[in-house]
Amino acid sequence: MAYLLGIFFAIFAFWMGNSGHYKPLMLGFAAISFVITLFLCARLKIIDREGAPYVRLFGWLAYYPWLTWEVVKSNWVIIKACLRAELDINPSLVKLKTICKTDLAKVTFANSITMTPGTVTVEIEGDKLLVHGLYEANTQPEAFEEMDRRCARAADPVEKRA
Repeated sequence: MAYLLGIFFAIFAFWMGNSGHYKPLMLGFAAISFVITLFLCARLKIIDREGAPYVRLFGWLAYYPWLTWEVVKSNWVIIKACLRAELDINPSLVKLKTICKTDLAKVTFANSITMTPGTVTVEIEGDKLLVHGLYEANTQPEAFEEMDRRCARAADPVEKRA
């Protein structure tokens, strides 16, 4: 029941923060969609610790400011590369092994890599990710260790971390 309430409040906060519509009709539609969503979650049996958003709240609050700063730094590198007369890129593909255990953590890690300018996650297979980067020096496995560790801390439940 606690997980159900957690999902309800997360959906409610997300909707209220993004919709901008607070008229009775729209609030009624929101309530109907919440009930349908919660019913489907219960039927699909996905209301558990892994699906509960509030379990990881503090992890996410610590991770996203760090990720934002990494995106800003990578943007600066890419902007400088684009403004040079000659492109000095050296593209490469690298396979990374992640410490993330859950699918949520792996997808978050892959998306974080892709959000960072100059890198794209091409494939996830088990605990391995195939990453393409514009600069070979920045695409070494060691360059992603900090992001991997922070992502696992934010998204993996405590009992599943390595």
